[in-house]
Amino acid sequence: MSADRLRTPDVDRLIEAVLSLSDADEVYAFLQDVATVREIHDMAQRLAVARMLAAGEHYDRVREVTGASTTTISRVSRCLHYGADGYRTVLDRTGAGVAPDGERPGE
Repeated sequence: MSADRLRTPDVDRLIEAVLSLSDADEVYAFLQDVATVREIHDMAQRLAVARMLAAGEHYDRVREVTGASTTTISRVSRCLHYGADGYRTVLDRTGAGVAPDGERPGE
């Protein structure tokens, strides 16, 4: 997605709102109000997929652990390789290389 299509005054305000939150409880409350439970779970699943792919896991293992569709896994993989580096930034700051089940790849 083009950054120009994403950057709008409303999205700027959304980002400011997220950045204004000070702890996990505030983020949970905001997410609960702004998105459906399904949307939140979908975003969490995509991050789990990104973490596993960045750790070197194969698509079959990612699908098995996360329950993500091959379409979702492919899209996340494409973002990891050709995206805006949003996943990479988050993974670098939160500890990539560990699968959602706590195992290291290949264990």
